[in-house]
Amino acid sequence: MRVDEFDYQLPSHLIAQHPIENRSESRLMVVDPVTKTWQHRRFAQIVEELQSGDVLVVNDSRVLPARLVGEKCDTGGRFELLLLQPTGEDTYTALARPAKRLRQGSTLQFYPKGDLSQPLVGEAEVLKELPDGVREIRFTQMSSSDTLHAYIEKIGVMPLPPYIRAPLKDEERYQTVYARVTGSVAAPTAGLHFTQELLEELRSQGVLIAPVTLHVGLGTFRPVQVEEVSAHQMHSEWYEVPKETADIVNQAHANGKRVVAVGTTALRTLESAGSSGVLQATSGETDIFIYPGYRFRMADALITNFHLPKSTLFMLVSAWMGREFALQVYEAAIAEEYRFFSFGDAMFLKRRGEA
Repeated sequence: MRVDEFDYQLPSHLIAQHPIENRSESRLMVVDPVTKTWQHRRFAQIVEELQSGDVLVVNDSRVLPARLVGEKCDTGGRFELLLLQPTGEDTYTALARPAKRLRQGSTLQFYPKGDLSQPLVGEAEVLKELPDGVREIRFTQMSSSDTLHAYIEKIGVMPLPPYIRAPLKDEERYQTVYARVTGSVAAPTAGLHFTQELLEELRSQGVLIAPVTLHVGLGTFRPVQVEEVSAHQMHSEWYEVPKETADIVNQAHANGKRVVAVGTTALRTLESAGSSGVLQATSGETDIFIYPGYRFRMADALITNFHLPKSTLFMLVSAWMGREFALQVYEAAIAEEYRFFSFGDAMFLKRRGEA
């Protein structure tokens, strides 16, 4: 199966540059992959699609303001870092741009919140040069009262995807309302449509909300660079399934109720921890890659945004509803001028189809 089989043409004006004012007023395409039909709704109408006893599995990872802008102390050369994963109490791996300026032993300083008009603050050193422009960084001037994440919150900028070129006025709009565990470098965007009011309405009708955590990592920013789908290697990401969530999901299945994954990250977490058909309370690293031919075991429905052409996420939804039908659905969404990608509209995939 070739990567270019997952390509489609998207007019650039359909790439959403801003979140809409009311999260739940985004559009919702309700898709039934079994009957090959779809309907056009508003996201708030998701309450009409869910029933008492259904379980919404949400990814409660919170986005770290992981983009750091600074200068080298010796030459003044400017750089950007995208923090990837913590490696210790004061160390992180980071994607460096331009990487060639940041050699092992380099000393770095940062502009607070990326504001070039402010005095440089803080200090870090490059510990290691790793492949693909990645560096291991040690922060050397944190306050004794700061945790590493608290320090980064002070100096970092929200790492919006490269296709979003407009400034973000409120950084909380790139967080879900249930975000709790800091560690992602990109938002689990399917959850951006929920408000606290909508979640309460769902709870009041008997829908259960169960959190998992998957910290979105480097793979989100890197395109598939091979010709054959099966040759692609996903980057590893950390996840956790609490015991309470595992119990809720397993009981729902036992009762014949639906488990609805909110986003591809929640789905990948469920599939990683539920490969036996029973969801395990566990944590660890996953590099699960879902593409057509994959047999789903845990989720019965999926809420997701519209994804980039030839991306691993579009391959995942193609595994859910079949590649040809997925392309038809996207063609219909383009014709109806749905908004695409992180700040765009959503789909509710009711059932699994034939891949």
